[in-house]
Amino acid sequence: MANSLAESLNPLVHEPAPLRNKIMNSLRRAIETGALEPGTRLVEKDLCEKLNVSRTSLREALRQLQAEGILTDLNNRGLTVVTVTRADAENIYRIRGVLEPLIVEQFIENAPDNEIKALKTQSDVLKKAYLSGNAEEIVATKRDFYDRICTGARNPIAFDLLKKLTLLTSPLRRSSVVRKERRSQSIAEIDAIVAAIVNRDKAAAKAAAEKHVANSAVSAFSNAFDAS
Repeated sequence: MANSLAESLNPLVHEPAPLRNKIMNSLRRAIETGALEPGTRLVEKDLCEKLNVSRTSLREALRQLQAEGILTDLNNRGLTVVTVTRADAENIYRIRGVLEPLIVEQFIENAPDNEIKALKTQSDVLKKAYLSGNAEEIVATKRDFYDRICTGARNPIAFDLLKKLTLLTSPLRRSSVVRKERRSQSIAEIDAIVAAIVNRDKAAAKAAAEKHVANSAVSAFSNAFDAS
């Protein structure tokens, strides 16, 4: 984990934008890619050195991530990355099954033609990532795809919620997206979502988004929690 974390957390260049947000984004990426696995204890001294930030700035970011439920303090032994139970993961996918179709519908309602065209281009990038079979590339590109949908939907509350939900289930998603059968399935599902959006067919887009989340859940749980 140490080598992976060292590669993922690079020193930050201090710019006028809020440093706390940069630290939070860096830590989110480390969790998303598996550099910081669930249960990993965060050592402030090490993080300050890796990110080239002060302890005060780091603590501000850590407090925010703790408030969002991404980090937790177990028995006052320091902050660790939250470990999601199977029951929690199942609830997350059920919530996504409602949230993502809503966002897709709102994208159709609110996004102008140029944003739909940009989404179609982004979907081509996502499909290439699926074909690569690289988990980190797939997850990062899919994040960009959904960021574009959420932005076009003009629903920042849903945007923030979806980012949190997908981050909490990062280990499940990484193991799922690399499965060959799931990658082929996902490409077809993304095509269906985008085709419905291009046609501004809200009913078809909603159904396609629901199917995508449902199949994602089946794939995520197929090899997960076997030891429990």
